[in-house]
Amino acid sequence: MSLDKLKSLYKAVILDHAQTPRNFGQLANYTNETTVYNPTCGDKIHLTILVENDQIKDIAFDGEGCTISKASASMMTQLVKGKNIEQAISFSRIFSDLAAGKKRSEQDMQKLEDAQVLISIMEFPARIKCATLAWWGLDRALLGKENEDEDND
Repeated sequence: MSLDKLKSLYKAVILDHAQTPRNFGQLANYTNETTVYNPTCGDKIHLTILVENDQIKDIAFDGEGCTISKASASMMTQLVKGKNIEQAISFSRIFSDLAAGKKRSEQDMQKLEDAQVLISIMEFPARIKCATLAWWGLDRALLGKENEDEDND
């Protein structure tokens, strides 16, 4: 596949998730929640998560943000739903490492499913916080870091 076709595919996947976000809304019953905010651009994501027996039974997000932050939140919720907490945190670490420019194996990247298309965004430093905001919120909610600063610095 040519580079131009690949970029078009990535763009289509990102736009699809942004225009029709999966798991958008708030759960009525949840065990974990957090709100994360990116003061640089104004993106705000609120996560509600239902964890039972160490498994993410359901997850939802709402808030306001750019195409990248909405698409990333949609992909993240779709990826971690049904997974155990350890798996979800592992996915978040892989994504965060890639955002920070660290190398990960092809096998690790494949674990991210649709979310791996967001790695192409990482070449634009101003968009990294947009892409990582929901993942940072997932860590906060699952690891009990709600008392940390609201800013994603």
